[in-house]
Amino acid sequence: MTRKIIICLLTTALLSTVSLAEAQQTGKVHRIGVLSSSSPSLHASRLDALRHGLRELGYVEGQNTIIEYRYAEGKLDRLPNLAGELVRIKVDVIVTSGTRVTVAAKQATSTIPIVVGGAGDLVRAGLVGSLVNPGGNVTGVSRLSPDFTGKRLRLLKEANPKAIRVAALLNPDNPGYEPTLKEIEISVRALGIMFQSLAVRSPNDFEGAFEAAAKGRADALFVMADALFNSHPTRIVELAAKNRLAAMYDRDDFVEAGGLMSYGVNLADLYRRSAYYVDKILKGTKPADLPVEQPTKFEFVINLKTAKQIGLTIPPNVLARADKVIK
Repeated sequence: MTRKIIICLLTTALLSTVSLAEAQQTGKVHRIGVLSSSSPSLHASRLDALRHGLRELGYVEGQNTIIEYRYAEGKLDRLPNLAGELVRIKVDVIVTSGTRVTVAAKQATSTIPIVVGGAGDLVRAGLVGSLVNPGGNVTGVSRLSPDFTGKRLRLLKEANPKAIRVAALLNPDNPGYEPTLKEIEISVRALGIMFQSLAVRSPNDFEGAFEAAAKGRADALFVMADALFNSHPTRIVELAAKNRLAAMYDRDDFVEAGGLMSYGVNLADLYRRSAYYVDKILKGTKPADLPVEQPTKFEFVINLKTAKQIGLTIPPNVLARADKVIK
């Protein structure tokens, strides 16, 4: 009986393998690559949203779809090799998030379609010709609006009216560094506050950056959207709390980890929307013909527990505008 069961199982496995191979030959099984700068745990909610969006469109992982995951685990120098792996196994499309991740994918291939599930300024980064006419193999969803940086700084100032010195955590290696820096400089002048730039290129620079902020007597912290920072939310949040800095982040991951507040898009929603682009591309539409979408909805999240810990009272009119309050 045992022998019969084993033979039956082996036969089933063989038939499944043959069935999968035949399905691939007939184009029924699609191979999707997912490239991430962070870890599976930090990326989980977005990937769940992507899988859900794909299922709604008829793509079921393990049945007619294979998803290849590649995680840099916060080590950004691994991105080129990971992108190269996806190219070598000939995925049909690569899904990315973040400008630096998308740049790595773009440098690895000019032919495999790349769908962005949320990134910075794709035009300034040279990834697309324009939002309306991408013109290459990259398209998807942006996470920025024209006044994104200015809005975040204004909310930071309104939440902490006494702040006169703002330190900004910036990564000079980020493709969007220079335009973001200019936007910050324009906004802080309009708000009448002083600005201190803290350059961070690796995790080893965090301690020194916060020491510089303390020496500069910073009252608040502005964190630029960057793959490096997004991979180390807990460490950044802890350093901000240690230095009693009112901090503004671009995503609620930081606030959930104990950060003060964030203003940005729901990244899971962007990943779910990216499934639409994947579907269009797998059905034959070229990325060059799919306009890049910009978000219209942003979420303002405040952590009152953190505010209390750093001795900050959030004004009632600011608190009333929050989409979510963590107590």
